[in-house]
Amino acid sequence: MTGQTLRQDVLAARRIVVKVGSSSLTTAAGGLDADRVDALVDALAKVRSRPDAPDVVLVSSGAIAAGLAPLGLAKRPSDLARQQAAASVGQGLLVARYTASFARYGIRVGQVLLTAEDASRRSHYRNAYRTLDQLLAMGAMPVVNENDTVATAEIRFGDNDRLAALVAHLVRADLLVLLSDVDALYDGNPARPGTTRIDTVRGPHDLDGVEVGSVGKAGVGTGGMVTKVEAARIATGAGIPVVLTAASHAAEALAGRPVGTLFLRTGSRSADRLLWLEHASTPRGALHLDAGAVDAVVLGGKSLLPAGVTKVDGDFTAGDPVDLLGENGHIVARGLVNFDARELPRLLGRSTRELAQELGAAYEREVVHRDDLVVLRG
Repeated sequence: MTGQTLRQDVLAARRIVVKVGSSSLTTAAGGLDADRVDALVDALAKVRSRPDAPDVVLVSSGAIAAGLAPLGLAKRPSDLARQQAAASVGQGLLVARYTASFARYGIRVGQVLLTAEDASRRSHYRNAYRTLDQLLAMGAMPVVNENDTVATAEIRFGDNDRLAALVAHLVRADLLVLLSDVDALYDGNPARPGTTRIDTVRGPHDLDGVEVGSVGKAGVGTGGMVTKVEAARIATGAGIPVVLTAASHAAEALAGRPVGTLFLRTGSRSADRLLWLEHASTPRGALHLDAGAVDAVVLGGKSLLPAGVTKVDGDFTAGDPVDLLGENGHIVARGLVNFDARELPRLLGRSTRELAQELGAAYEREVVHRDDLVVLRG
């Protein structure tokens, strides 16, 4: 198959998530570049004007970077408090700029700010889906960003590439487009002579031996090629193809032209809560499992019962995500626990029938049900 044929995935997409990084919207010194924002909006509006126009959701970085210059900051601060202050100033500027730019096409903008806590709680991500779906139904352009003004280090996505992959799954998108300051994935540092653009990635083995860089050239974001490749892995594993290219090639990428790098889907859609659980949740503790429980959970697809738990770490409540550890201390799975940390010690190593007889029927249940558990790939 040719590269052009492969891009039929792009042309057939009925719902698209587009993510753009800080470096594609701002200057290295901070502050929004109006021409860059307008160029991106032009490309998205063109997609929206097609007779068979797909839904488009924009995941946009840039709030912290946009707030640097107005606050007199020469570079992105390293401490969380000043990052939050910059985001508070910059988020308003960013949305105002998008609002004005999309208004040229009669398109309204709806701002949606998320934290990882919103994404990992089942009721929260359902609410996020309903909001995004309704905005699209009403013809608005959802502009999604991490809520940097309130997110703490413990509940942050860490980068908007991963957020974009999760949003793509949340809204049941058919395509994720990652826009950066680099035009594609290369088999080495693109600044060095002799490196080659990778046109198509069919699976993880296609990336064996590929050097993946870190931060972008402008130095105002948190992402880089590492986070984009990881986002592509999350999305393609959930059945969503990904195009990675430069923001300057957005219109070509969305038109199905063979620019950038296309990551083909490697899996199929899974239950929403399992993808969020694996990639967006922050474990509040850990449960140590014996060998039999590891086999039952990992190989047998079974629920985790009290009899298989040997030790409890952390301070968590029922419904919190916890890591499940094998006898060597390695994480083998993650799940939503059905008991508080203080309840579990007296249950360890005992059968559910025994516990029910002694403590009541409420204790004849799994520590982690298999429907709320995801096995983690090593």
